[in-house]
Amino acid sequence: MDSEDIPALLRVLAAGGRAEPRRLLLTSHGGATAALRAGPAAWRVAGLDPAQRAALTATDGGPELARWQRWLEGGHGRRLVGIHHPDYPSLLARLPGAPLALWVLGDAHLLWHPAIAVVGSRAATAGGLRNAYDFARSFAEGGLAVTSGLAAGIDTAAHEGALAASAGRTVAVLGTAIDQPYPRRNAALYARIAESGAVVSELPPGTAYGKGAFPSRNRIVMGLSLGVLVVEAALRSGAAITARLAGEAGREVFAVPGSIHNPKARGCHRLIRDGAGLVETPSEVLESLTALATTLADDLRGRLAAPIDAPGSAARVPGAAGPPATPDHQRLWQALGHDPTGMDELVSRTGLTAAELGSMLLLMELEGRVEVGHGRYSRKSQ
Repeated sequence: MDSEDIPALLRVLAAGGRAEPRRLLLTSHGGATAALRAGPAAWRVAGLDPAQRAALTATDGGPELARWQRWLEGGHGRRLVGIHHPDYPSLLARLPGAPLALWVLGDAHLLWHPAIAVVGSRAATAGGLRNAYDFARSFAEGGLAVTSGLAAGIDTAAHEGALAASAGRTVAVLGTAIDQPYPRRNAALYARIAESGAVVSELPPGTAYGKGAFPSRNRIVMGLSLGVLVVEAALRSGAAITARLAGEAGREVFAVPGSIHNPKARGCHRLIRDGAGLVETPSEVLESLTALATTLADDLRGRLAAPIDAPGSAARVPGAAGPPATPDHQRLWQALGHDPTGMDELVSRTGLTAAELGSMLLLMELEGRVEVGHGRYSRKSQ
């Protein structure tokens, strides 16, 4: 997002109160800066209450906004993506009540990458942990990102499995503020994911959390993913709730069966009885996600038609079978060879930024034009 829109979006977030009027304000005006400039009459039309309108009128943002701005400026890979922005992940944006903004530490482009959520019990069995690790590693080796919640148990095993794959991608969604890894014993895993994947939260830096933040976290995990795999879960658990939300949102839901004597398998068995796909191998999941991945590729074409830092969007770029048609795509295509090439070299060859190249390379990968391994890109052999 451009430097002017970030402070404006921070003020909209700090206004508090009901999210829906603020969401309407951002999306109807095409950005936070335009929303603030629209003035009190437009704010009232959007449904903001008197307290929210007063907060937007105030000239002093206070220590809260200053703290958030310091975090954003405090290191590489820190971003704030508002729901009005083209970089906001399309699968999540489709959900009613999607977060107004996402705080991201790491590679924000991963929020657009085809992903599978792997969730389950915090107090998992040894077999459940092994299944989560093995499935997640296979998904990552198959080109999917693995999304989970950084919790103990199945979540941790899923993140570790994805990171163990060659060029594996994983996204950790927090129920705490973006600067507060939870549980604390996963601080090192949090740092590893921030370095090679992405950490996401809807809670700003320094924000205290309550129990209600974790159900919202589960919704984001599901919303970023093409489908949800439940490895182990009790009948009443966060993982089972995530799976139910996924089914209601039209996502694919899968469950790994377990022993009838294992209470942590009962949630999986209930999901299977209710229509979730019973899976025994990662390939069964991968084969089921093709249609949704195609939809995501179509959305990404639309995102690439919008400037990287513009609040609005433009017409779609048609997906052709041959080399891409836009000048920037053609420049990238000519810069790519059949020998793997790193991002720095592609930046040098094309004159484009890493952010611009990241989105285009992801689309080419989804379309089967480009292969990626160990952070290096090449044309895919026909």
